[in-house]
Amino acid sequence: MSTEIRPRRSVLYMPGANERALEKAKTIDADALILDLEDSVSPDAKETGRANVVAAVRSGEYGHRELAIRVNSIGTQWHDDDVKAASEAGPDAILVPKVESAEQVLALVAAMEAAGAPAHTQLWAMIETPRALLHAEEIAAAHERLTVIVMGTNDVVNETYGLHVPGRNAVVLTSLAWTLLAVRAAGKVIIDGVYNAVKDPEGFDAEAKQGREMGFDGKTLIHPSQVEPANVAFSPSEDDIERAEGMIAAFEEAARENKGVATFNGKMIEELHIRDANRILAYAEALKNR
Repeated sequence: MSTEIRPRRSVLYMPGANERALEKAKTIDADALILDLEDSVSPDAKETGRANVVAAVRSGEYGHRELAIRVNSIGTQWHDDDVKAASEAGPDAILVPKVESAEQVLALVAAMEAAGAPAHTQLWAMIETPRALLHAEEIAAAHERLTVIVMGTNDVVNETYGLHVPGRNAVVLTSLAWTLLAVRAAGKVIIDGVYNAVKDPEGFDAEAKQGREMGFDGKTLIHPSQVEPANVAFSPSEDDIERAEGMIAAFEEAARENKGVATFNGKMIEELHIRDANRILAYAEALKNR
């Protein structure tokens, strides 16, 4: 797996059949864009959407933004053609909804390779059903080409007959935590689900903060107004950076003085704290260079 740090704080869905939206996306400061062929595209517009997103990827006009094409799910009448067209276009990633097993991951990788997907095109998978959640660990570890897991929290609520509530219900929180553990065990990236109320910025901020506290790499978004708050929520603050630098300096000073214990701001620090501090500084540097 690549050790490159690629920020994915804000991952914005854009409807593939809407050419105006695809054009506007070139100006939105999201880390990644999901050019969607699934939920946001009606059945009679699937072929138009497919042509639009292929043209968008081939245009090379999206700058630093990572481009993923979300295809229609396995078993639908559009899936095979979507995967073939997306593979030939060569985006940064192909996102497949409702992946439920390691076997499906392997079949998807085989389909991408058969269609000539370039080496840089990753596979991303959505986990959003009870079956997928129960097999999260084997899905995440199934193949090195699968690099990112995206949570489909709306579908988790729907398929468990739950309710959308502030702070998210217990089943959703359990699903998020369970899948995050599986993904981290596999050394992959995990993106939190969407927040539906686009006119509730306070609610979005609270949910983004919750996702960051849990350990998610970023959040999927449904409106451009959510991009900046997501970027803030999933970025290290100036205080975070200053604390990380101070912690490393204190640890190195203790080592030079042959002290068995290092302290910073009155607290003992260990190797694990330094690993976290280095990660924060590396991420901050990646944000500067994106």
